[in-house]
Amino acid sequence: QVQLVESGGGLVQAGGSLRLSCAASGRTFTMYRMGWFRQAPGKERELVAHITWRVGTTTYADSVKGRFTISRDNAKSTVYLQMNSLKPEDTAVYYCKADSLHEDLTYAYWGQGTQVTVSS
Repeated sequence: QVQLVESGGGLVQAGGSLRLSCAASGRTFTMYRMGWFRQAPGKERELVAHITWRVGTTTYADSVKGRFTISRDNAKSTVYLQMNSLKPEDTAVYYCKADSLHEDLTYAYWGQGTQVTVSS
């Protein structure tokens, strides 16, 4: 089992920055990928960014490329999302996700979410 706890959300003015953190605990050695998703009011949950655990290969949604950076600290089992040049359209609940592999079965774990609100 993997438990995820997000932090760092809040209210920020357009053009500002926030850094989200997601700390994993439990069977973290099974994780092979972590990522951030977000869900805005009235919209579907969408991928923001992924990072593979061993190599650090990243994937970004087109809407955040050049503004957001995902990173990880393997020793701390923590993934970060640095969000710069924030726009009101970035307002959403941001969720951390961990993908794990255990005995040839894949599992997905989700954090509780953290609210990001960008004012104009």
